[in-house]
Amino acid sequence: MAQNQRDELVFVPLGGVGEIGMNMGAYGFGPERSRKWIVVDCGVSFGGPDLPGIELIMANPEFLEERADDVLALILTHSHEDHYGAVLDLWPGFEKPVYCTPFTAAMLAAKRAGDGIVENVDVTIMQPGKPFNVGPFTIEAINVAHSIPESNALLISTPIGRVLHTGDWKLDPTPVINKPTDFDRLRAIGEDTSTPLALICDSTNALKDGESPSEAEVAVNLEALIASAPNRVAVTTFASNVGRVVSIVRAAEKAGRQVVLSGRSLHRIMGIARELGMLEGLPPLLDQDAYRGLPRDKVVLICTGSQGEARAAIARIARGDHPVIELNAGDRMIFSSWAIPGNEREVIDIQNLLIDKGVELITQNNGLVHVTGHPRRGELQKLYSWVKPEVLVPVHGEAAHLHAHAKLGRESGIPNVVEARNGDMVRLFPEPLAFPAEVRTGELYLDGLVLCTPEESGVKGRRRLSFGGHVVVSLCVGSNGQIVSGPDLVVEGLPETEDESLTDLVEDTIAGVLKSMPPKRRSDAEVLNSAIFKAIRNEVNAYWGRKPNVSVFVHRV
Repeated sequence: MAQNQRDELVFVPLGGVGEIGMNMGAYGFGPERSRKWIVVDCGVSFGGPDLPGIELIMANPEFLEERADDVLALILTHSHEDHYGAVLDLWPGFEKPVYCTPFTAAMLAAKRAGDGIVENVDVTIMQPGKPFNVGPFTIEAINVAHSIPESNALLISTPIGRVLHTGDWKLDPTPVINKPTDFDRLRAIGEDTSTPLALICDSTNALKDGESPSEAEVAVNLEALIASAPNRVAVTTFASNVGRVVSIVRAAEKAGRQVVLSGRSLHRIMGIARELGMLEGLPPLLDQDAYRGLPRDKVVLICTGSQGEARAAIARIARGDHPVIELNAGDRMIFSSWAIPGNEREVIDIQNLLIDKGVELITQNNGLVHVTGHPRRGELQKLYSWVKPEVLVPVHGEAAHLHAHAKLGRESGIPNVVEARNGDMVRLFPEPLAFPAEVRTGELYLDGLVLCTPEESGVKGRRRLSFGGHVVVSLCVGSNGQIVSGPDLVVEGLPETEDESLTDLVEDTIAGVLKSMPPKRRSDAEVLNSAIFKAIRNEVNAYWGRKPNVSVFVHRV
């Protein structure tokens, strides 16, 4: 058979490899010209200060759209935003099934209802330990511990090789409500030598030695902190960490306190957990309206806003503008979370406001009140020893995480280690080969209600406006060069001092241009436009040290 007609198993990361978040990967099997594809995860990342107005970022699916007839399904490992948050924006156009667990399916349905999304996706429920077929692929979900219910690794089998796609995981033998990582199944995968195995593996904590502490250890510490508090206790954590919320509720009940929830995402996710039987035996969770009626030493508040979101509950409480909840001197505030990179400043600002109120602050810096949901180096090495991969491709991380993971894999004796990035194609089997083909990839921005490419978004213009402000000039000039009306002027975002007004400077600059130009040249709208534009930019720059954005409208009448 000709070389390009043989079956190959390839992996193409479209997002999440070279960055944190926006996870999306494609697996292709078959001859190059007739390859069938499945997609694993479809997540988002969040716009920062460098992307003004952009809420969400997701992988551009153009590579998949060009092969839409051969794309068979999307499989979701779990329902964190960075793994499933783009499904309802990107997947309806494919009209192919989405495979996920009941909790993830419920989260998708709640997201669709909450965001008022009309288009739907075809969801098929998968169960860990029960393989299913999608075209030439056999897929098995495997329980792994993580910070959200029903997280799974995926064993993807083909006639020429297998892939263990870990998703987000850790080796936590004592999670609070989630099932632990299925150690026995992972060991069995390594004992099966019928076909070789590739490991596509989470790199988030590849820079950290040892093993991640257990969720049960956090539960013990939270119980002690809640029991010893003399007044109110408030806790903020990731709303999706149902196990952490359950630990808080159990600790509150043991201390004789009632639990109040504040934040829509908390109510939504805990409602889903209750419907799926995850909260059996727990006392009722009260709405925030019950807060003021409870004694200070009989309440535990669980609230949203662990990442410093300005409109979330803890931010409003810290500012003192929450309609029903307040914290006072002597109350205890626990940040049972960590700040995602990029959110540190906002979180610190909230914490400082609480400290100024006299609130006692507990964070991961002064107590074990949060643990990661990702494996450290010791856990990675254990997984290598169990599954015995022939190929390792580190994913889910920035360059430093991916490189550290790759180095660890080589030091551990894995024969083929590939340091890929978004848009690279990796041939896993046969004969592992890095980058046999170039893939078109990129990003999409959710800009308000509009999904667009970076080039279409107008973000570059917003950055210019945020840096240099904007001067708008409009005037009408007659055919004889006389000014008929104007100039009218709008100045936005330029400094105004007591010594000199930049608005006055701009007005004087325009007057100088009009006075210096003979009528015949003024009658040429293009010449007059250019002269005013250049003069304003130069004069403001000479005074301010920055060139503003300038728009000049010269109308001939």
